[in-house]
Amino acid sequence: MAATRVLLIEDSEDDALLVTGRLRRSGLDIEYERVETAEGMTQALRDSPPEIIISDNSMPSFDARAALALLHATGLDIPFIVVSGQIGEESAAALMRAGAHDFVLKDNLTRLAPAVQRELTEVQERRKRRRAEAALRSTEDRFRLVAEHLKDVVFRYRLGATPRLEYISSAATALTGHSPEQLQSDVELLFAAVDPADRDVLLRSWQSPPEQPLTVRWRLPDGSPAWIEQRLVLVLVDDAAVGEGVLRDITEQVLDARRREELEHQLHQAERLDSLGQLAGGIAHDFNNLLGVISGYVRFVLDDLGEDHPSRQDIENIDHAAGRAAALTRQLLIFSRLQPSQPEVVDLNAVVAEIERLLRRTIGEDIDFRIEVRPTLPPVFIDRSRLEQIVMNLVVNARAAMPGGGRLTLATGTDDDRHVCLTVSDTGCGMTEEVKRRAFEPFFTTRGRGQGSGLGLSTVYGAVTEASGSIVLDSRVGEGTSITVRLPAAVHSAAAQPSGDDDESDLRGDGERILIVEDDDGIRQIACRILSGAGYSVLDTAIRSQALELVRDTGQAFDLLLSDVVMPGMPVTEFLDAVRDARPSMPILLMSGYTADQTANSRPLPDSIPLVTKPFKLATLLRRVKGVLETHRVHTSARR
Repeated sequence: MAATRVLLIEDSEDDALLVTGRLRRSGLDIEYERVETAEGMTQALRDSPPEIIISDNSMPSFDARAALALLHATGLDIPFIVVSGQIGEESAAALMRAGAHDFVLKDNLTRLAPAVQRELTEVQERRKRRRAEAALRSTEDRFRLVAEHLKDVVFRYRLGATPRLEYISSAATALTGHSPEQLQSDVELLFAAVDPADRDVLLRSWQSPPEQPLTVRWRLPDGSPAWIEQRLVLVLVDDAAVGEGVLRDITEQVLDARRREELEHQLHQAERLDSLGQLAGGIAHDFNNLLGVISGYVRFVLDDLGEDHPSRQDIENIDHAAGRAAALTRQLLIFSRLQPSQPEVVDLNAVVAEIERLLRRTIGEDIDFRIEVRPTLPPVFIDRSRLEQIVMNLVVNARAAMPGGGRLTLATGTDDDRHVCLTVSDTGCGMTEEVKRRAFEPFFTTRGRGQGSGLGLSTVYGAVTEASGSIVLDSRVGEGTSITVRLPAAVHSAAAQPSGDDDESDLRGDGERILIVEDDDGIRQIACRILSGAGYSVLDTAIRSQALELVRDTGQAFDLLLSDVVMPGMPVTEFLDAVRDARPSMPILLMSGYTADQTANSRPLPDSIPLVTKPFKLATLLRRVKGVLETHRVHTSARR
């Protein structure tokens, strides 16, 4: 057991030895420090506070009264005993009033040890009592803090024809707008806050509490809706049935559950889209090949027909329909995120003009459809199919907002000459603030189940954002909606090929040897006929292994390899690696109508290898071939 620490305030060393000796002979294990000045006492209290202080009453520069004052200034609870040679009753009483716990005369030190032991015991009891009181205050404070901040409403009522509230917590004010005293005086104020459809259910539950929590709809003081959960039990108090319960606002939990349900619905929609994407991918390659054959032979027929031939218009209509079918396939792939977009320099007015007939058929005759285009718009840099999709989705969405008819206006224009604008306006039902806030969320729709996917405006938002554009939505309930799409005007030197056909005389070859690798007989024949007719020397094969044999044959020399991406057998990336190993400097041009399936389980296609999308027009293929060959010549000359 540690020795008791004693601070001895004494100017006489002999008296100090007398006091400490008496304590030790009495059986006390002590260690002491002697001081005789205020500075010494202050230092001792700061460095190692003692368990008890024994002080001489009077010293030349320091006395017991001053020592007591100094001790009280520290706030420490340390017993203080005065030991004096002579002291009068009045002086002793004054010291006791000043805070001394006892005084002992030096000529009667037999009282000293019992006094020290008593004071040590009492100070321990005082400290225990203070700790217990502090713990009790802390507990009370915690309970008070919980009670003051508890959001749940705690209530108690007496059963009867009309229940009578005996108690209800102050949290009820937030739910009802009334104080606890007002609610206890008139319980109907509480029931008035319940949604009328749920009021009878709540009243019945007070007469016969259900085993499970009851959820009712509520109307808060500010008019906003809420959902309140009630937990209720009946207890016997003085042989009378008393109901005790809790009302808890579970609005967030209910809304979270609804959001989860909405997310599950969205997941179901996403799974349907994924299935749609897989279906699209499964048919896209073959379908685009068929369209390529149709487009190719249509062009050959057109070349053979004169400008005045009576069937020329019919053949051109077939060509246009094939082009629309190809665009539709690309839209399906892009929408399903199975094929990256291919931005190009596009004339917005030209796109609107091309799909105007389709738009008019889509919106119906009960809509006054107006198109207002500003001539000579700057071009925009965007995937053409996505731009068509933006126009179609905005028009279809506007049409849906006018089930009873109205006016729909599609306008083009510019904004500060740096942006091209497309505005679609309607005179329909308009949008509330909540609908406007969520208008561009995926799968959000105000139409009934099965009447809309909720993807129209979200698809528009994604396409516009991808093109570095922005969208402005202006809508008022009952007045209509206007959506403006702002797209950056294209820089004319943008690295995109123009969409129009070049003069084919500028695209002719000069006997360059081209190896065509394509497993579809129709596409291969079309490509061979186009390139041969344009002055190229062509060799073709339907098998990649045979193509590699030709490439590795030192007796063969090719200026360009034109290969399909999706073919059976060797993956395209392995095929390209083998070609590069055999002919590192030979330029390569890939062609495909669908690349995602081929690259899903292998390395992505190199960005450095150009790609021509199938089905392609005659001039498109010639332009890409010419461009690749010219680029190769420039690089070869630069290396020399």
